[in-house]
Amino acid sequence: MTQPSVILATASYDHTIRFWEAKSGRCYRTIQYPDSQVNRLEITPDKRYLAAAGNPHIRLFDINSGNPQRVMSYDSHTNNVMAVGFQCDGKWMYSGSEDGTVKIWDLRAPGCQREYESRGAVNTVVLHPNQTELISGDQNGNIRVWDLTANSCSCELVPEVDTAVRSLTVMWDGSLVVAANNHGTSYVWRLLKGNQTMTNFEPLHKLQAHNGYILKCLLSPEFCEPHRYLATASSDHTVKIWNVDGFTLEKTLIGHQRWVWDCVFSVDGAYLITASSDTTAKLWSMTSGEEIKTYQGHHKATVCCALHDGAEPSPS
Repeated sequence: MTQPSVILATASYDHTIRFWEAKSGRCYRTIQYPDSQVNRLEITPDKRYLAAAGNPHIRLFDINSGNPQRVMSYDSHTNNVMAVGFQCDGKWMYSGSEDGTVKIWDLRAPGCQREYESRGAVNTVVLHPNQTELISGDQNGNIRVWDLTANSCSCELVPEVDTAVRSLTVMWDGSLVVAANNHGTSYVWRLLKGNQTMTNFEPLHKLQAHNGYILKCLLSPEFCEPHRYLATASSDHTVKIWNVDGFTLEKTLIGHQRWVWDCVFSVDGAYLITASSDTTAKLWSMTSGEEIKTYQGHHKATVCCALHDGAEPSPS
């Protein structure tokens, strides 16, 4: 099975994962996922595998074959896995779960290599671009930085007591971190430069982005420069695009009929894919703010999406 240069996948409460042709909107492959719902999808940097975070496992599927069976399962979490991602070379994977832990998995070895205890159900985990720190956000409102070199928690923040941190995002150059919560607020910190570690959070801005929950926040990628955007997806059915320079509202993406759970930028930041409880995923133009394509096929809420339309990293 030849692989398209653009990998776009969505997962739904209908217990399926679907792969889509981004331009035509055609679904060309469906994977049945009967064991649980899928909370998060992520594609490996080399475009070979798709990770599906479920309850309580993470399953890896081969993108290039028609094999409907998983090629690997990672099983030591004990509750919903809410976050999953990969180190830039794809050598290891990280995850966060409602069981209160953040874990690291070497993809070349069985089992979990490291575990960090968050003391609260983990909703979101991101990897700092320096590849040596993970940042997690939990249901109790805590943000923690896990220093992978020192193997310990190097920093703790509580932007709003007892308000769940739903989503975290870091600017590609490590200059900013944004946390979004259940009150529709995004907190922005500058990560002080000139220091290899990023434990110095300097408060920069508090953005009241939505009246409802923010379910996902995402900063634009490197190739979007010189434009820098923050996307916030909400239970109010909209996605808002903010200019990071001053945090002014650039656009509101209107078209979904229910909660918008997830969003992902194209590699150049020119497009955004969104996933919604209205069962659809949509492709949006960042230039016009208009909807370009709707991906229809799921029968229940579409809660996560993954996109990889960039080049694979060259072998080091």
